[in-house]
Amino acid sequence: MKRLLLRSAISIAALALLTGGAMAHSRTASENHSGIPVPEISHGEMAVMADYRDRIIALASGATDTNEPFRRVLNYAQIQYSYCLWGRMPGSVTDEESPFNECAHAYLAATKAVLLSLRDMPRESEAATAIISDADADMVRRGLSLITCRFSGEAFNTADVIKPRWSEIPLHTASMASFSGFFAVIFGVFFAGRRLLRVQSSV
Repeated sequence: MKRLLLRSAISIAALALLTGGAMAHSRTASENHSGIPVPEISHGEMAVMADYRDRIIALASGATDTNEPFRRVLNYAQIQYSYCLWGRMPGSVTDEESPFNECAHAYLAATKAVLLSLRDMPRESEAATAIISDADADMVRRGLSLITCRFSGEAFNTADVIKPRWSEIPLHTASMASFSGFFAVIFGVFFAGRRLLRVQSSV
């Protein structure tokens, strides 16, 4: 097991080196602002918006009366979501020290922008307003509206993809544990497959 964890740590360190030092601060080097502006989202809003993301994206994906800015922001929300490993990393939404927190801000800010745009669409307005009401009620109940973090005032742009801070993963316990578990499973499957092939070849 220790050997598997060591290999996991080495793999993560290699990944950090491959992504380059420029990614340590997660933004692309150019910080391109030629796309569609995406307003900031507070840390408190993120926690609730993450719970409603699937409903929002499902509603937006089925919308027919759309325009190019709406489609670009929706596409950005989905791209950022995949860059943030589909929200699977522990603490990516709630822990501002997570290497994935800024990219979580980006995809959830875009998700919020999509929701607000849906509210102005005739066919989707009623469903979008219902989601907004539910989200507002959740924020009040959970006391999240005033919670902020270092990325709370950060606006985004569809031309500027936010990547995780790969080089900081070994320093973040929850992220490191998650990656270690993932690589342990991969190595376990690999060695089990090799053993099975050996058994079959010897029969």
